[in-house]
Amino acid sequence: MKIIINGATGHMGQKLMEAVARSEHEAAALVDPKLVADPSLSMYSSIADFDGDADVIIDFSHHSAAIQLLEYAKSRKIPVVLATTGQTDEEKKAIYAAGGEIPIFFAANMSLGVAVTIKLAKAAAAAFPDADIEIVETHHNRKLDAPSGTALSIFEAIKGVRGDAVPVFGREGQKKREKNEIGVHSLRMGNIVGIHEILISTGSETITIKHEAHDRALFADGALAAAEFLVTRGAAGIYTMEDLTS
Repeated sequence: MKIIINGATGHMGQKLMEAVARSEHEAAALVDPKLVADPSLSMYSSIADFDGDADVIIDFSHHSAAIQLLEYAKSRKIPVVLATTGQTDEEKKAIYAAGGEIPIFFAANMSLGVAVTIKLAKAAAAAFPDADIEIVETHHNRKLDAPSGTALSIFEAIKGVRGDAVPVFGREGQKKREKNEIGVHSLRMGNIVGIHEILISTGSETITIKHEAHDRALFADGALAAAEFLVTRGAAGIYTMEDLTS
């Protein structure tokens, strides 16, 4: 599998390059605005400058690059793994529209373990429909978006079995907790890769579901698995971790 790595100089771009080097796949192009273009080394500052063979694009750049990236992908009919978070409504609209033309893997978190965690949280919420539920996510102090895309995905999964659920992002003031609210809390500190906890309390017992990422390499491995899935699947559409783990 020949892969275009978009966002090659970033933390995750570097991890992905290492993962590709360990695999049977190859990097067809390394793309990043910070790179000095050198086609002989497969390095490009703009994805538009690469016209070589590629089976898939894995994007670990920034959500603001999505629209331009998708235009390129559509023009060349290349599947895309979007591994960024924090997309605006306009960017999400472009992503779902592009899914009508090319295969797109769009997930807030590329960890297979997180996908399993979300399934467990959904099952627990269904089993205890009257329980209080809180979501707490912790990340490094450089993360821009809060709450994390993963925390929002956990909330949406729970809302799928608890239709009246309403998110409350942190708390302040003096107000009683409403029955249908789900607290979503964000912590930013140090160099923490990512921790997501779901606490489900009935009053007489509490279930805690927790996923902790120890190394960013796991996200690169997940992105590679997603790329393999897209290339094998072939059909246009929007795919998620639920598709990959089902």
